[in-house]
Amino acid sequence: MQEKKIIQDYTKEELADFIKPAFRVKQIYTWIYHKYVESFEEMKNLPKEMREQLDAEYTLTPLKTVMVQNSKDGSRKYLFELHDGHTVEAVLLLMREKEYHEDGSLKHHERYTVCISSQVGCKVGCAFCLTAKGGFMRDLTPGEIVEQVRLIKRDNDIDANRRVNLVYMGMGEPLDNLPAVAKAVKIFADPDGMAISPNRQTISTSGLSSKIEKLGKMDLGINLAISLHAVDDALRQQLMPINKAYNIKSIIDAVKNFPVNARKRVMFEYLVIKDVNDDIESAKKLIALLEGIKAKVNLIYFNPYGGTEFKRPEEKDMVAFQEYLTKRGLLCTIRESKGLDISAACGQLREQELENNSKGE
Repeated sequence: MQEKKIIQDYTKEELADFIKPAFRVKQIYTWIYHKYVESFEEMKNLPKEMREQLDAEYTLTPLKTVMVQNSKDGSRKYLFELHDGHTVEAVLLLMREKEYHEDGSLKHHERYTVCISSQVGCKVGCAFCLTAKGGFMRDLTPGEIVEQVRLIKRDNDIDANRRVNLVYMGMGEPLDNLPAVAKAVKIFADPDGMAISPNRQTISTSGLSSKIEKLGKMDLGINLAISLHAVDDALRQQLMPINKAYNIKSIIDAVKNFPVNARKRVMFEYLVIKDVNDDIESAKKLIALLEGIKAKVNLIYFNPYGGTEFKRPEEKDMVAFQEYLTKRGLLCTIRESKGLDISAACGQLREQELENNSKGE
């Protein structure tokens, strides 16, 4: 059992309360989030006594990389082990490759998005999600959330000054762990740390309307994505049992009151499943539902995994759905599928590891 405190759990201001003089905190932040060090001993500009004291009280390594899967499209899926033996997943998505001018000079750097987990397992129990299969174990701490990105940046040699986009869309329901997620948003955004602005961070929720309201009142400046997936309560309740407690109307009402940056839109994630919600009638209902909201719809191909009854939709049906929305003024994109050749579905890598362990492999 871990006894030391996780130093990544703390904001710079909190650390300054008990690490003196205060300028040392900035140095520590630089070592952690810019140099990606693995031990306090490496923090050579700190006095030896301070390094020893930090090592006695804190851990810098709350996560351990258990497995990495590489996709031919540049995506990388990570399985991390926590101090108590539980595992969580995160995914690095290569959204744009590095490009050069004809003279060999750099035109632009790679563009990355990192999907991170906020819980071990999930309480929501969506019918199409493999994470739900393992049930809910516990919430992650702010530092366990933050460390996923730090490890991925270090593993891929992503410099501290290279920004990434973050999506709280891995394992778990972020709003079910709102205090830790909100604190992680602030730690990520610290200019002396990773400096990932809140407008580069997106919280994706299955639609806990009361907590959407609470998040809105925090006014963190983050982006909001709603996992809608259905346009009527009957189907949504079948796919997402949480709809019993938070029906579509309650979600739409909460979204209408959510503070949205003038240049941003609320994202509505719509997982398209063959012969379930991929018809034009659903597209018509979706337009009516989102009327009056500054919205963007992101159509997502269902990513099949072993044992599921659901199927990946046809490309022609996805395009027809998209065209119906865009022709009627609703901004709509089809998310390019990533990592189809690896265990890309949420919870898939963790589930495989659990099965292997149970078999004694």
